[in-house]
Amino acid sequence: MGDPIEREIKLRFESPAAARAAVRATGAAARRARRLQDDRLLDWPDGRLRDRRCTLRVRDQSGAAVLTFKGPPQPDAMKVREELETTAGDAALLLRLLERLGLQVWFRYQKYREEYALGDVVLTVDETPIGTFVELEGGERGITEIAAALGRTADDYVAASYHALFLSAAPGGAQGRTDMVFDSRP
Repeated sequence: MGDPIEREIKLRFESPAAARAAVRATGAAARRARRLQDDRLLDWPDGRLRDRRCTLRVRDQSGAAVLTFKGPPQPDAMKVREELETTAGDAALLLRLLERLGLQVWFRYQKYREEYALGDVVLTVDETPIGTFVELEGGERGITEIAAALGRTADDYVAASYHALFLSAAPGGAQGRTDMVFDSRP
């Protein structure tokens, strides 16, 4: 079992091509090809997970599911929190099972993600309906060094979740939408 503590930052980029070129220029090795991730955040109707600043997510990608619990963020310039994750074969069935337990989907978001690796850091290029981000996840030193190699400083770090970024994208969410999903596949 890996380290249950997740440490990550996001960095904004002007386009997927610019993000991809910057990541490749670091010497990072391609790890997983571009694919659609369809994520759903769940909570009980009383919002007890959100009240504790915790997240329960079901990620559907290429027919496989990943169930993730994230604990409350710790105070830091980077997003640092407990992360527990396991895989399942069928995302739709997993969602039905969780709904039978009383959980409800309260936010859905999509992104196209491709993964790279350099040292102990996973670099992802995320194409979302609200822009392009490079996410760096790994050790603090590795993240800091790769961010610098990408021409970024701690002032550029984005520690906000995609939900928070979506809400800040436009008044009332992105054009009044309740979910961050693509109109069509880019």
